[in-house]
Amino acid sequence: MTSQVITVNRKKYAVGLFWQPTGAGHLARSYAKVLARSIDKKLNLFTEYRTMVGLGAKKSGHRVGMESMAAAVTDALTEYSSFLAVFIVDKFFFLIAVRNGIILEDKLFENEEDARAEYFKLSEIPDWNALFAPSTWGMPRAVERNISDLIINTPRSLLRPISRVSTGIMSVVLLVAFCLSIGYLFREPINQIVNSQPKLEQVDPELAAEYQKQVEEKNKELDAEFNIQKAPQPEPLVMPYDYLPDPMERAEICYQAMGFVMQPVLGWNQSSVECGETHAGAWFVRNFGTLGDFYNFATELMPRAFVQEESENSLYVRVKLPAINTYASLDERDVDTVMREVTTAFQSIDSSFDMEAVVDTLTNGVDTAYINVIEISADSKLVPMQFMKIFENFDGVYMTRCSWNVSTRTWNYEVIIYVK
Repeated sequence: MTSQVITVNRKKYAVGLFWQPTGAGHLARSYAKVLARSIDKKLNLFTEYRTMVGLGAKKSGHRVGMESMAAAVTDALTEYSSFLAVFIVDKFFFLIAVRNGIILEDKLFENEEDARAEYFKLSEIPDWNALFAPSTWGMPRAVERNISDLIINTPRSLLRPISRVSTGIMSVVLLVAFCLSIGYLFREPINQIVNSQPKLEQVDPELAAEYQKQVEEKNKELDAEFNIQKAPQPEPLVMPYDYLPDPMERAEICYQAMGFVMQPVLGWNQSSVECGETHAGAWFVRNFGTLGDFYNFATELMPRAFVQEESENSLYVRVKLPAINTYASLDERDVDTVMREVTTAFQSIDSSFDMEAVVDTLTNGVDTAYINVIEISADSKLVPMQFMKIFENFDGVYMTRCSWNVSTRTWNYEVIIYVK
């Protein structure tokens, strides 16, 4: 397999990512995890760009912190909402297709004929704002551009690991290694400083107090002289499990909101609907209706809903979720116990699921807290209120997302449990 990495202006870029639009209220990392599980579990890296996520893999040569070439080219050609381009990079051919701001294709070809065939097939789609191709191809309306002239060295879309556990472990390892290195390099000066300090019992208490008073007064004089302002105190850490909605109440509100945006509209087919953390939304695909018909029906059936035209044949409708009272909730049991109980609960109803324990890091720049989180995802035929009954014996439960697939008539759920 060809490495999916190209070098432009002495900088390596990731290509060949799998791109997918995300809906409103959808967490990019959670959505990337669901996509990777359903497509290829070896996809272990992701990037967030505009309203899309792109998936990559270390086996393809991708690395954490590497920038997406497709995103870089799209940023460089912001004057075109839709364009099709092929660039020659070394001995390879990089193809990118962007339609209404959405990346459709992000491919690297070794063979020129394969690249040309793919370009020719996509060029038959009407209404491209711009076409770019090698001049030797003789493609109508296409002009040749040098990719190195387009790219501006301003990272915008960097690859990150889908799993948060490995990132946390690597950070701790690097921090420990750094501290040990510093300690080793400066061991002699540190020993001299420590050994040269007078013992506490050798210092006269009255003399020490007087010295401390003089230091404080001198600091006040310096502050006043140079108009030094004390640094503002950081906001205290707010733990996410201190403000959780009631699981059953949230499930019912999601169910009602999804039903509200999923109302039938003549001439338009519903494809899927989801409930995120702040909005519920549904996707509609045109059958024989018109945009005018949809707006007429939507205004009457779904007042206060926001309609987004993703293309002339695809619409996304979303509505803001009402506020829910929150309360503090944290499962006091350890991670292993909670994971075992979750497994038991799903086994009791003979239902499959995926589960992973992660550690979230929360900081205000001064204080840092590490939060144990158990992430659960599952497909089910149960409606939200029935599904959340699985977790009635757990604390710290929050349903981050649920969705309904019209074609498979299946619910998908993402639930997290905050554990002590």
